[in-house]
Amino acid sequence: MRVALAQLNIQFGDPDANYEQIEVAIQRAAEQTVDVIVLPEMWNTGYALTRLNVLADDDGQRTLQLLSKLARQFRVNIVGGSVAVARDGHYYNEMLVVDRQGQLLSRYDKVHRFGLMAEDRYITAGETENVFELDGTVAMGAICYDIRFPEWLRKQAARGPQVIFVSAEWPTVRQMQWRLLLQARAIENQAFVVAVNRVGSDPDNQFGGQSLVIDPLGQIVAIGGAHAQLITAELDLTQVDQVRGQIPVFEDRRPELY
Repeated sequence: MRVALAQLNIQFGDPDANYEQIEVAIQRAAEQTVDVIVLPEMWNTGYALTRLNVLADDDGQRTLQLLSKLARQFRVNIVGGSVAVARDGHYYNEMLVVDRQGQLLSRYDKVHRFGLMAEDRYITAGETENVFELDGTVAMGAICYDIRFPEWLRKQAARGPQVIFVSAEWPTVRQMQWRLLLQARAIENQAFVVAVNRVGSDPDNQFGGQSLVIDPLGQIVAIGGAHAQLITAELDLTQVDQVRGQIPVFEDRRPELY
C-alpha cells in the first residue's frame, strides 16, 4: 500500500480557501501514483469553533461531494481527515473515508473531545467505531486526541486492522508526545500508523507538522518537517503478519480481566 500524507497549513475560518487547497493537494498526491491519500483534522474550518453555525459543512455534503469526485477522477482511496459538520442541531468533528469509486466507506465522529481547544464546549462526541476496508486491507481511523486513549484503539484493533490512520491538529508545544504516543499505538497494536498533522498557526496555537508513518515495530518509516508538504511512503503489509506471528498479543489478551 502506497500512501500520501497531505501536511497542510489550514486557513482559519475560511472553508472556500481550504476546499480549494484540498483539491490541489489531492491532485498533486494522485500524481505520485498512490493508493491512499490522507488529510489532516478539521481542514475545512480549522478550530474556528465559535463560528461553526456559519462555517460547518451541512451534514458533510460539500466535503463528501468533493472527496467522491476526486476519488473517482484519480481512482484513489481518500481518508478524508476530518471536517466540521453540522447535523441535527449539533456540530461534529467528522472523518469521511471514500474508496476509488467515490463510495462512502465510513463516517466517524470524533469520540474524545479535547477540552484545551474547547471541543467539549462546541463539538458533540461520537459514539461509533471506525473500521473499514481499503482495497481489501482492513484499516481503522482515529482523530488527534483519540490516540491518548489506547483502550479505544485496542478495542477496534482487535478487529484486525493492519493500518491505523490518524488525522490531527496537534500543537507544537506537545510535539514530542505526538511522536511517542503514535509509536506506542503502532507497537501495542502491531499495525502501521499513518498520521497526518497540520502546520501553521491559528489565533491560539502553533502546529508543527511532523506527520509520521510508523511500522508495526514502532520504527519511523517517514516523517515530515514543520512546513506544508506531501509525504509518501510504501507500506509492506506482510510485515504486520510477521510481527503478529512473533508476539501474538491479541491471542494472549485477557479481556475478561480488563
